[in-house]
Amino acid sequence: MATTAKSLQPRIFSPFLGHNSIRSTQPRLHLFRIDLGRRHVSMQLSRTFSGLTNLLFNRRNEDEVIDGKRKRLKPGNVSPRRPVPSHIMLPPYVESFTVPGISSGLEIHDKKGIEKMRLLGSLQLESVNTLGLWLRQPGVTTDEIDEAVHNMIIENGAYPSPLGYGGFPKSVCTSVNECICHGIPDSRPLEDGDIINIDVTVYLNGYHGDTSATFFCGDVEEKAKKLVQVTKESLDRAISICGPGVEYKKIGKTIHDHADKHKYGVVRQFVGHGVGRVFHADPVVLHFRNNEAGRMVLNQTFTIEPMLTVGSIRPVMWDDDWTVVTEDASLSAQFEHTILITKHGAEILTDC
Repeated sequence: MATTAKSLQPRIFSPFLGHNSIRSTQPRLHLFRIDLGRRHVSMQLSRTFSGLTNLLFNRRNEDEVIDGKRKRLKPGNVSPRRPVPSHIMLPPYVESFTVPGISSGLEIHDKKGIEKMRLLGSLQLESVNTLGLWLRQPGVTTDEIDEAVHNMIIENGAYPSPLGYGGFPKSVCTSVNECICHGIPDSRPLEDGDIINIDVTVYLNGYHGDTSATFFCGDVEEKAKKLVQVTKESLDRAISICGPGVEYKKIGKTIHDHADKHKYGVVRQFVGHGVGRVFHADPVVLHFRNNEAGRMVLNQTFTIEPMLTVGSIRPVMWDDDWTVVTEDASLSAQFEHTILITKHGAEILTDC
């Protein structure tokens, strides 16, 4: 498979994101530009390199060694989409092959809804923790990870939310080393010293829950360990300031301040979001300093999911229209939790 890169404009957002007024006729189109002043999200295609530039870029980077050890990521073979039993409840977007986008309105829950969200969190945590233990040994492929998570979710009567979302072909996202997010599981085996983010979203009883964590594979260098540690700390600090009436923009400031302290970059193109009855809802949660309006509300749920880098924060998209890597192949790490705003602050639904 070719590794044609597509550069993203500095203000394009592409988590699994969009806007409720946007509908695309293109199966895998999911790039959106956000106007921070007007809180408007509009569709914008990524820029593609010319054929000559693609050729030169691919040849130059095909076996490029980063930091004297690891090779730049290349796509592997993607296996067929895994089946889902007929008794499993499907999200409404599965067969549409369009990106639903962000639904307007906050995800605010009654007591029954909160219990459903907590149940989701327990299932996700079990999946992520089990994989974290399994990943200590190199040689496991990201496709095997996808298979394990897929089967675990299905066995619990749930549906893996990414599968079929805007045409996404797998049940989880596996983002290795310089991959910022949305890596498609494939035939590449994990290597000693890799770091990998596994992003698990589950749909059960009409509700979605979303979480991710970055793991070590084998003997990891201190440089990578520190990045992962600081990324986790930035998420924990952001969650600690949340509560009813708190401004969303304080999340971005908290994360950005901590990253700056350790001289790491904060990726700006990907955001947290409301989650619950829909996969992506308001609010759009920015992980960098901003002046966006809005305050947290009691009993609402949303994600915080900072992505930090050692080097460039500029993202480059592969020609699969999903995988996003750092422009300079520097390491990137991410952690994510779904949180519930309570009277006393924030409850992490994806942590026990």
